[in-house]
Amino acid sequence: MQQSESSVNAHKLHVPRTAHYYTIGEASENTRYFVIACHGYGQAAGRFIHKFEAIAGEDTFIIAPEGLSRFYWGGFTGDVVASWMTRGDRLDEIADYCNYLQTIYDQYTAQMPDNVKIILFGFSQGCATQMRWMMQNQPRFDTLLLWAGSLPDDLDFSERRDYFNAGQLLWTYGTEDQFIKDSFLEKQRQIMLDYDLKFDVSVYEGKHQIYREALRERFEAIF
Repeated sequence: MQQSESSVNAHKLHVPRTAHYYTIGEASENTRYFVIACHGYGQAAGRFIHKFEAIAGEDTFIIAPEGLSRFYWGGFTGDVVASWMTRGDRLDEIADYCNYLQTIYDQYTAQMPDNVKIILFGFSQGCATQMRWMMQNQPRFDTLLLWAGSLPDDLDFSERRDYFNAGQLLWTYGTEDQFIKDSFLEKQRQIMLDYDLKFDVSVYEGKHQIYREALRERFEAIF
């Protein structure tokens, strides 16, 4: 039989899927603060959201969406955790989670007052997740709080400078964070400088994690 050269073609197909998220509080006409908190790489939103009990209140509604890509932390066993994106088909993954976050945002802002204060929070990988969503969809926000994560260096923030600077921009990191070296800090400061992003930078005592007391202190500047 004569052999012929095979040709492999890549295809894409949009399909419905189930996303998971967790909440503290209720969305209502009495809600004054709406927090969307995006976890970091290899975390589970159901555990991550417990940190935000430190800022919970009757007038506060908190959502922790979980990344769409789940995996076992231990390889084939261990805790089931999630990621927001990888290098593989990254633009599709970004588009998917931007649509996901926007769907949650639209669903719940419709249940709250027009003047509800909207706080977008990102931890580690969740920082770039929030900023990519903001760049693509420009959701109304009052405060963006980035915690121990980086600003995406492949985005042209000059297109959205006025949008970002119209809100309160906060960026914080730990004094003992093993992922944040001097070169990393310099790169983040340079991005802020190059695009004139008015971030208020602060530090907390600790490592690459969210400490409840530090979280409470940061939110005192918001609430």
